[in-house]
Amino acid sequence: MSHGTVLVTGASAGIGRALTDQFAANGWDPVLVARREERLASACEELEAAFGVDADYVVQDLAVDGACDALYGTVTEELGREVDILVNNVGVGTQGEYVDVEAERDLQQLQLNVVVPSHLAKLFGRDMKQRGDGYVLNVASSAAFQPGPYMAVYYASKAYLLSFSEALHEELKPHGVTVTALCPGPVETEFQERAENTDTPIGGGRGGFVSFQQADEVAEAGYDGLMDGKAVVIPGLDYKLLAKLTGVLPRSVTRRLAAQLNH
Repeated sequence: MSHGTVLVTGASAGIGRALTDQFAANGWDPVLVARREERLASACEELEAAFGVDADYVVQDLAVDGACDALYGTVTEELGREVDILVNNVGVGTQGEYVDVEAERDLQQLQLNVVVPSHLAKLFGRDMKQRGDGYVLNVASSAAFQPGPYMAVYYASKAYLLSFSEALHEELKPHGVTVTALCPGPVETEFQERAENTDTPIGGGRGGFVSFQQADEVAEAGYDGLMDGKAVVIPGLDYKLLAKLTGVLPRSVTRRLAAQLNH
């Protein structure tokens, strides 16, 4: 039997697709959201065949004005779905000196990484609060724990999402709603190419103590942490230790280390 509906943004590839598989494997009916219809349709067929779930998809570019309200209407009215779990996974990054990156790319990054998860959490979180039950999983990053020269907006956006998630965790917990921030390290996905940072130590997997994680392992950690009611989930012992370390090192040191990894 289905446990309910999980809505996953950025679900056609990478961590989003891995999370969709993880939830479907545990009996949740997924609604996948992304821009590429061919991938979404194929994913739904695969999910239904593999896990026996009822899968739907919505083709939506969340970077455009009004996208969140449109998505909410499509899911709740056209599809008739009551969303039990919201997974805010969609996000992008840019690499380069801040003043040299095109402003349009930074604005799109803020829209997808900050505005969209905040707005969707309000729309669907309000329904969850009224029902007295629900989950929100916000995919942040290990980048949330320190500033990131040469990826300044990305790191700052993930710091926002971590802080936002922890605040909502406390606000909504008394109403039966769990909010969790998932903070993985670099993951082997399309992200590096889209961010144009494959030639950097961190983007190219040459960061020494920083290694790539696998999307399915991150997804499993995120699912388990969400179901356990955790506010923050950091997959992997090395990244747990790194998060602790950035909390005790001087900010001047963490800034320089991040700069070396991103440049």
